[in-house]
Amino acid sequence: MSNEFQFSPAAWIPFRDQKVLERLRHLSREELVKHPNPDFKINIVLGTEALFVGDMITRMIASDRENKRCVMIIPNPWPSAYQQVALLVNRFRINCRNVHIFAMDEWADDQGNIAPLTYKSGFGYSFMKYLVSAIDPELRMPMSQVHYACNEIKDRYTDLIIEAGNGGADVCYSGPGWAGHIGFVDPNTPEFAADSLEEFCDLGARIVTLHPLTIAQNSLHGTFGQSGDIANVPPRAFTIGPKDVKLARNRIEMHAITTGGAYSSWQRMMSRLVLHGPVTPLVPSSILQQWPTTVYVSEAIAAPFECLETVGY
Repeated sequence: MSNEFQFSPAAWIPFRDQKVLERLRHLSREELVKHPNPDFKINIVLGTEALFVGDMITRMIASDRENKRCVMIIPNPWPSAYQQVALLVNRFRINCRNVHIFAMDEWADDQGNIAPLTYKSGFGYSFMKYLVSAIDPELRMPMSQVHYACNEIKDRYTDLIIEAGNGGADVCYSGPGWAGHIGFVDPNTPEFAADSLEEFCDLGARIVTLHPLTIAQNSLHGTFGQSGDIANVPPRAFTIGPKDVKLARNRIEMHAITTGGAYSSWQRMMSRLVLHGPVTPLVPSSILQQWPTTVYVSEAIAAPFECLETVGY
């Protein structure tokens, strides 16, 4: 921030500590991959999709060969990645009989009603079309092991994950949103209000009111036309809670989102705040710093940034 013109960030911005933000803006590549928690491992990579697909397939193969249950919390929508997972399952005849999958989140209307599977912009729709239904029926996991948010089970979702995973999921895959969310655990969300970090980390799945940044972010997503149509993005959502992330035996975080594949990215600064800022509910994904986590940051997100005075939007 220029010394000639200083100001306080807008009041609605969740994390506003200027000293911390200024430090993070100037992190070097070497500083980006170092962390005081040796179990919080940060890697800069060319891309994250193959790593996600490879990890998911490896776990599916192990569950088949060892005849062992595997419980995954997975993000949505990611059609290109899930299409690859389904194709590899079919090609290598991986039997998914022991695999349990939990969709991380889903849209909800202003009354808190969860979107149905027929909603084309919905996560459940994408989850079912590009992953579950694309797996050959003889290899597909039983539908009783395919879990997505719906009104009937919204109050039991965390319990279902704990039950299926004997205490928690085997792996939780995630990536931060513009407001720093994990799933749809947004900052300053009344439904996730807590008096301490410990209390916050023990909150389970629920319906939440979305932060304006989350709505703006998703108006740039393909499912909403990539056109800033903020009125077309639902105002509420269902999400896993911090407790579900905490209880997972493995956590894999991916930072790789650019806007339409261009240099522009709302995630570049948020990545630094999630990885090297304070652990706080104001940046929900920062809770990962407390636990063993593998983080993959793409070269595009790890790139340095500054004032580009000749560049517009």
